[in-house]
Amino acid sequence: MKNRIILLLLILAGAIATQAQRSQPLFPQTPGMVSFTYRNSFAKDVAATLDTLKALGITDMEFSNLFGSTAPAIRQMLDDRGMFCSSFGVSYADLTTKISEVGVNAKALGAQYVRVAYIPHEGPFTLDMAKKVVEEFNKAGKLLKEEFGITYCYHNHGYEFVPYGGGTLMDYLIEQTDPKYVSFEIDILWSFIHGQDPVKLIQRYPTRFKLLHLKDLRKGATLNTSGGTAVENDVALGTGQLDIPAILKEAKKAGIKHYYIEDESPAYARQVPQSMAYLRGL
Repeated sequence: MKNRIILLLLILAGAIATQAQRSQPLFPQTPGMVSFTYRNSFAKDVAATLDTLKALGITDMEFSNLFGSTAPAIRQMLDDRGMFCSSFGVSYADLTTKISEVGVNAKALGAQYVRVAYIPHEGPFTLDMAKKVVEEFNKAGKLLKEEFGITYCYHNHGYEFVPYGGGTLMDYLIEQTDPKYVSFEIDILWSFIHGQDPVKLIQRYPTRFKLLHLKDLRKGATLNTSGGTAVENDVALGTGQLDIPAILKEAKKAGIKHYYIEDESPAYARQVPQSMAYLRGL
């Protein structure tokens, strides 16, 4: 009888623990925001747009543009609102020709990361292009780390998933760049639309991704390898094709540092609050 009671108590304790685990939020923090989501608003009034985002609870920003202002001025606006810029996005041209200016601006913003999201190219992305990119990334990443204490990240855009060897040219970029100086930001939509599983990509390189763009692809939108899709195909998180919970679980295991909502759709003003509510409910 005593052993049966002990067994029942153990079963009950296990059930309670399991239920407690299930009731824990998968994404307890507030996501960050990519400035590109509110690009039209930022172009008109940076301060007012930051007020809008702060009212939504957003404090973590990834700026991809200075919107006619200066890095110190934006930093002051962020400080005044209890907000911060964790990542600063720049063009490939600026990374390769104005690296010191990039570092100074990133430092002024208070950013921990500098990010490039697109490599200019014509036609398919090739191995020769990838080799040049690796060289440039290692060079820029080393300077940013050693002179400014900033980590360089490359944001995938889809065209990098050209087959190469047993994998893709994205694998080549990750494997050939120096992990001391080059990290990555995974855009889950651009990975998915090119036939990649973001979960498996993170699993394959669990220490290389530091940042993540939260996006979802409209149901019915077709996968392609063009490096683009209609902006209307960006939909509120949880309403599209991506398995957001599975991706977040793997990202948490990998220790990804910052998560930013990026919604390129004209309906972003309605969809961003919807996405945030979805994340809270996971």
